[in-house]
Amino acid sequence: MSAPTDVAAAAALLERGGEARAGGTDVMARAATGAAAGPFTDLGRVAGLRGTEWDAEGAARIGATTAIARIAADPALREAYPALTATAGALATPQIRAVGTLGGNLLQRNRCWYFRNPAFSCHQDGGQGCPAREGDHRHGTVFDTSPCVAPHPSSMAAALLVYDAGVEVVRAGRPEETSRLAAADLYDPADGARDHVLGSGDLLTAVLLPPPAAGETAAYRRATARSRAEWPMVEAVARVVRDGDRVTAAAVAAGGVARAPVRLPDVEAALVGGAADPSAAAGAVAGLPGRCSPLPGTRYKATLLRDTVRDVLERALA
Repeated sequence: MSAPTDVAAAAALLERGGEARAGGTDVMARAATGAAAGPFTDLGRVAGLRGTEWDAEGAARIGATTAIARIAADPALREAYPALTATAGALATPQIRAVGTLGGNLLQRNRCWYFRNPAFSCHQDGGQGCPAREGDHRHGTVFDTSPCVAPHPSSMAAALLVYDAGVEVVRAGRPEETSRLAAADLYDPADGARDHVLGSGDLLTAVLLPPPAAGETAAYRRATARSRAEWPMVEAVARVVRDGDRVTAAAVAAGGVARAPVRLPDVEAALVGGAADPSAAAGAVAGLPGRCSPLPGTRYKATLLRDTVRDVLERALA
């Protein structure tokens, strides 16, 4: 395993092939089953990828290898971006949050048990077909947009969506240049072969957040089959900006329901201009089940999505 100390050296190593490794919570698990073959470039010694910087307007830049636990515990981030820190503080377990990184969470591979089982082949490993579609897909998508039915597992991606956040990427072959794109554009909900759009040799270096909004409240909730150490069946994050007793802006995103984390614009539109009151949540989410296209085994997620989003809205509006 190579261990570079600067971004340019890390990008040059990745261009030769293999994968980046930061906390290693996903990469090493896949390596154990043969779903990740290496070579691995360890990003742990690249100081330029860690920590949070603030610009003159109060906007934050968070390095890609910043640990999830550090994001959750940062009081300045909690004040500026409560939806982000609430999500960071609730995902996985304390042990995973301590070593898992922001970039690793955004770029992790899906948790489909067929993809991670070497006895099966699918779109994700260069094969044909999706064994989960006709097999056990109880944790699959409820918005059927792709040949693959495995939802993207990144909770932090959903949180970034509600801030219209961006990311910095060093592209393969151009280690001295940094490009920027919307965090939403890291994912393609129609792509059955990839969990994100970055190519081999591309390096995610940071997340870019806009200046914070005054009057923001937020909430995050995940619906799981057990209380600890469980991937969510559905998760939702919401942020509400208010002026007095009126909602002036709202952003709602969900995970565990589609190939990529999704914004819910119809729900947002139902809130803006209305009363900043928890009673508004029920009407805003009423149409969600009808907009789903579930698989036979994920029909339960249509109403679970509605109820989970309602819960986060009631708490964000309270």
